[in-house]
Amino acid sequence: MAAGQPGPDVLAARLADERLDHRFKGLPPDADGLTVGELAAQRRNVFTDGFTTPVLTLSAGALEHNLALLGAYSARHGLAFAPHGKTTMAPGLFARQLAHGAWGITVAVPHQVRVCRAFGVRRVFLANELVDAAALRWITGQLAADPEFRFVCYVDSVRGVELMDRALAGSPRPVDVVVELAAGEGARTGVRTEAEAVEVAGAVAGAAALRLVGVAGYEAQVPGASPETVRAWLRRLTGLAVRLDGAGLFADAGEIVVSAGGSEWFDAVADVLAELPPLSAPVLRLLRSGAYVSHDHGHYERLTPFNRVPEEGALEPAFLLWAQVVSRPTPDEAFLNAGKRDVSYDLALPVPRRVRSGRDGTERAADGLTVTALSDQHAWVRAEPGGALPEVGDWVALGLAHPCTVFEKWPLIPLVEGDGTVVDYVRTFF
Repeated sequence: MAAGQPGPDVLAARLADERLDHRFKGLPPDADGLTVGELAAQRRNVFTDGFTTPVLTLSAGALEHNLALLGAYSARHGLAFAPHGKTTMAPGLFARQLAHGAWGITVAVPHQVRVCRAFGVRRVFLANELVDAAALRWITGQLAADPEFRFVCYVDSVRGVELMDRALAGSPRPVDVVVELAAGEGARTGVRTEAEAVEVAGAVAGAAALRLVGVAGYEAQVPGASPETVRAWLRRLTGLAVRLDGAGLFADAGEIVVSAGGSEWFDAVADVLAELPPLSAPVLRLLRSGAYVSHDHGHYERLTPFNRVPEEGALEPAFLLWAQVVSRPTPDEAFLNAGKRDVSYDLALPVPRRVRSGRDGTERAADGLTVTALSDQHAWVRAEPGGALPEVGDWVALGLAHPCTVFEKWPLIPLVEGDGTVVDYVRTFF
C-alpha cells in the first residue's frame, strides 16, 4: 500500500465485488456468478433460501456487541488495542475493529502482514520473531512506499538481531522492535532472563536498521497460569521496561511500547500496565486480545476475564455451525454432515445448542445431546437418557470452542440476524 491509498474501510468494501463460485462452501448453489455484494443485498435466509449444510454463521448482533465492548474496555483502562488479526484474517473485521478505536492489528507471520497491507492497515504489530530475509526486504519496500506505515516485531536473540540488520540494509528508516520476554519455563519464544534481554537490547542498539521501542510477551504461556502467577510475570515485563529505559536503551524511541494480552487475562494486563511509573518517553500500553470477536462456546467462555470482573460486561458467543443429520444407523446415535474439515476441535468438541426440524422448521434446545467424536466430515452425536435424538434431515446448531481454528476453515462466512437473515458476508484469508 502506498501513501494516499484508501484506508481499510474503503479497501475492505471492495470485497463485495468478488464473484461467488465453488470456492465458498455452504452458499446457495444458485448464487454462483453473483458478487458477494449482490448476494448480501438479497438478504436471503440461511434456513430457507438455498444455503447448503454444513454452514457456519456469525451473529451480527453478538459481533457488534463484542467489538464495542472491547473497544470501550480498552479506552476505559487507558490501553491501546491491537487485536490479534490472525484469529480471523478477515479484512472486513479489521476495518470494524479499527473503527471501534483499535490502534492497529496484530499478526503472527509475514503472509498475514501482507494481507493487512493489501487492505490498508497502517499499523501492524508482528507478535513473533522475523528473520526471513525475503519478508524483511518486502518490509523495507513497504516502509519506503508509505511514510505512514508503522511496523513493530519481536526480537529475542543476538543472532536474530544480526540477521534482521543484514536483511534490512538500506531500509529508508529503521524497523521498530520489542524484546520478547518469555512467560517462563516451557513457554514458546522469548528471552528467559532479564540479563538475556539486556544483551539482546544492546545488540539492537548497535544495529543500524533496527530501533528498540519496548518490551512484550504473552502471559497465557505462564506455567500454571493464575491471577497471581500472571500478575507476577507481567510485573517482570514492566520491570524489564523500566530497566531498559534506565539504561538509556529506548533513547531513540518516540514512545515506549509495553505489550501483552491474549483473551484470558486482559484484566491482569490492564491492572499491571496501569502500575507502570513514568518513563523517559510516553508509554503505549498495548493490548492484543483477538478471540473476543466471536468469543466461543467453551474455552474462552469459561476463561474470559469478564467472569472475574462481571461489572465490566460480558462477551457473547457469535458462532453457530449448522449441520444436518444424514444418518441414524442405530437407535441411540446420529451422524451430522460436519466434521474436522468444518469445526474447531483442538481444544474441545462442539456442543449441540439447537435442533431445527427438517419437517416444519420449528426449533428446540438440544438438551441431552452430546458430540462424542469427529471424523473428517461427520460429527458423532449421542442422546443422554431423556434426550431426544434428532431425525434424519433435521438441522443441528453446534457451539464451537477456540475461534482461531474456526475462521480458518471458512473463506466466506454469512453474518446473520436472529431470524437467520443474512445481512453480509465475512471474507477470510488464511
